[in-house]
Amino acid sequence: MLLLVTVFLSCNQGPTLQTYYVDNELKPGFISGDVPASFINLEGVDLTEDQREAYESVDKLNILAFKADDKNTEEYKTELGKVKTILKDEKYEELMRGSTSDGKFSIKFIGDSEASIDELILFGSSSDQGFIVVRVLGDDMNAGKLMKLSDVLQKADIDNEQLNSFKDFFK
Repeated sequence: MLLLVTVFLSCNQGPTLQTYYVDNELKPGFISGDVPASFINLEGVDLTEDQREAYESVDKLNILAFKADDKNTEEYKTELGKVKTILKDEKYEELMRGSTSDGKFSIKFIGDSEASIDELILFGSSSDQGFIVVRVLGDDMNAGKLMKLSDVLQKADIDNEQLNSFKDFFK
């Protein structure tokens, strides 16, 4: 019995993005959704072999967003702090970070960037808009190939109906 308790406790390494997502997806102020990779129609778009492999390796996107406004400033700061704390865990390796006139963003991943990554995380925040966390989930994803795929997304036919609720949420 002691062995089972020890194993269970050693596996629980604190909060993860998955548990944060589950704990908050139905709370007021949040919007969430799962979007299949098929919402991006790449038919008619010329892809390199790396881009095709990257596209085919993605199964779905888990999206969780929190809308900031003048009534929930403290809650926004609290929730933003929770996400930032989770993403500071050493298992989330940073691929890129930056800022724009709209806010800050970072791209992190779990796994091996040269071989196979388990999860790609896109995180963006803006003090006047809120924040969004996108978990890209799939099989045998490669960070380098996924980054090459980003160039093609501008040419893709994206099913905007599935994303309109997120766009409207931040208006």
